[in-house]
Amino acid sequence: MSAPVLCGIPVRRLATALTASASALALTACGVIDGVGGSDSSASPEKGDDITVGLLLPDKDTARFESFDHPVIKKEVAALTHGKGKVVYANAEASQDKQSRQFQQMVDQKVDVILVDALDAKAIAPNVRKAKAAGIPVIAYDRLAQGPITAYISHDNELVGEIQARAIITALGSKAASSKIVMMNGDPSDANYAKFKEGALGELKDRVQIAKQYDTAKWSPAVAEANMKNAIKTIGLDNIAAVYAANDGLAGAVIKALKDAGATKIPPVTGQDANLDAVQRIVSGDQYMTAYKPFIEEATRAADMAVYKVQGHDIQFDALTRDTVDSPTERKIPTMLVPVVALTKDNIKDTVITDGVYSVKDICTSKYGADCSAIGLK
Repeated sequence: MSAPVLCGIPVRRLATALTASASALALTACGVIDGVGGSDSSASPEKGDDITVGLLLPDKDTARFESFDHPVIKKEVAALTHGKGKVVYANAEASQDKQSRQFQQMVDQKVDVILVDALDAKAIAPNVRKAKAAGIPVIAYDRLAQGPITAYISHDNELVGEIQARAIITALGSKAASSKIVMMNGDPSDANYAKFKEGALGELKDRVQIAKQYDTAKWSPAVAEANMKNAIKTIGLDNIAAVYAANDGLAGAVIKALKDAGATKIPPVTGQDANLDAVQRIVSGDQYMTAYKPFIEEATRAADMAVYKVQGHDIQFDALTRDTVDSPTERKIPTMLVPVVALTKDNIKDTVITDGVYSVKDICTSKYGADCSAIGLK
């Protein structure tokens, strides 16, 4: 997939040049958000403010879903509908069967639009087809789903893997070529899995020694911890120079396994999602970085897309979906890809704090007070 273009600038260039808050300003400047064209330029609404948005999220292990995505989407839907619109929410708790049942329930309830973060992109396709037959548009959220989806909003997922891998190469420096690393990949049933892995391998191949690779069913930290223990036993604790962990849940499990094995200094470990505990691990030095995907922006724009689609505001909807992607079943799916940022000790203030995700007080609890002071986080 070629790099998406935003105002004539490839998103990948934006992602490396902008902080999360700056990227939001760039989108505003392009006329993508915040009342594109004004309501006067919109099509006549197909439906008024009394709309119902179905929201299906995949798990509770990823802290952002419960803490941010759901409440942000709920707030934005209310704001766009003068408090009359509502969000019907369900979390699959890492069960595909449960998500399928939840999806069907929303179709049966005749919600107006469904936002779905699919646990299994292929398995959800029959549900998407049923929704289409019932006249309910489906927007794939965070992960690309198969079937006749109306639109897709996520991040440049190949870039996520790239910036994670670049962080490892940077951390290892001149020792990279002789260094052994472990790759703790995500769940192969996740549509984003291949992109994360492809992006990472593109940077790591022939530049480090990948001693062991693991896939992690259902993104389970318990599975990742067991796999990391196996890697330590096979490679040797002192021989592991870095660990590519595909998200923060896996990173936490990897770090626990390293500590349980007796590591006094944790090698560079990557992550993704900017979970609060991961940001705190970065402050303390246990985790090297996390790929921060401005999820408040993603959730807000997803809500915008859902409401605009139901209400027939085509100009606003089209402005949010200026890119396209292909899935195994559909071509040229209208898409919005939000830039990503490598979060390290050096830019915590400029990312999650500036964007209002966390406050200094949230991060710098008594346990992390000294570490926060050491990096100037006060």
